[in-house]
Amino acid sequence: MPGDPPGFELPLLLFLGFRVLIDDLHAELARQGHPDLRPMHGFVLQAIGSGGTTAVELGRRLGVSKQAAGKTVDTLERLGYVERGSDPYDARRKVVRLTGRGVDSLVCSARVLDDLRGRWARALGEERLRALEADLRAVTPADLFRLDVPGWFGGY
Repeated sequence: MPGDPPGFELPLLLFLGFRVLIDDLHAELARQGHPDLRPMHGFVLQAIGSGGTTAVELGRRLGVSKQAAGKTVDTLERLGYVERGSDPYDARRKVVRLTGRGVDSLVCSARVLDDLRGRWARALGEERLRALEADLRAVTPADLFRLDVPGWFGGY
């Protein structure tokens, strides 16, 4: 329809909104003691989860190779967010688990994202933000959280 914004603007605005939230999240995480975390690390920590996982499974969850997942695990291990250990059910398998620092970063992230949502609610109004969230749910798949974004972006 004449006067409508061009179609390419919608994905750019959605991505920019995502980028603003993630940049603000990481600025606050740095202030709260996690200055070395990068956006990719959040996907990896989520994919590892509370029970831990193997590098093969981690790669599968992220949509990347075992080697790419292992490289990020190396970084997160060096930074103190994860540790490698033996699988209690199969000593041949190595399992990656979150450390206390890794769990703390996820707890901090959840709290900061709640605060950022509150900031958006104050800027837009709570009703408009809820409507935006409802509209986005209406046009996106029901499986709300996909961890394969790094692989989808070709991020390794």
